[in-house]
Amino acid sequence: MITPTSKETETNREDEEEIGSQQRDPLTEKIIAAAIEVHRCLGPGLLEAVYEDCLCHELGLRGLRFERQVPLPLNYKGLKLEATYRLDVVVENRVVLELKAVEQILPVFRAQLLSYLRLSGKRVGLLINFHVPCVTQGIVRLSL
Repeated sequence: MITPTSKETETNREDEEEIGSQQRDPLTEKIIAAAIEVHRCLGPGLLEAVYEDCLCHELGLRGLRFERQVPLPLNYKGLKLEATYRLDVVVENRVVLELKAVEQILPVFRAQLLSYLRLSGKRVGLLINFHVPCVTQGIVRLSL
């Protein structure tokens, strides 16, 4: 996995926000509302794939366009690796969603999403952990 340099990590920490703050991007607000609805109905403790299915259904109900399991090719000095990585969900071709169902969000998950943003050319990502009592405590917004 490609991880950000310490300088990139410093810079991105400024752009990393826990979702309890005053984030006013209408698209990410809609995505977060969809995640809240899924978590309200299902609660914690299920498999990540279940949350992905239900979140995508909820996004569709809200009229948002999305793609699932989007291949993310990697180019390294002329070597092209086609299907090395996959983005869980990309909403409106703008926001990358990295979904988790884990005890806690580890720093490696943030690094993973930042790498996905860099490699995909997208600017905004949401790391959403459904294995929490209140899903808003499990959402981190990252941007480049």
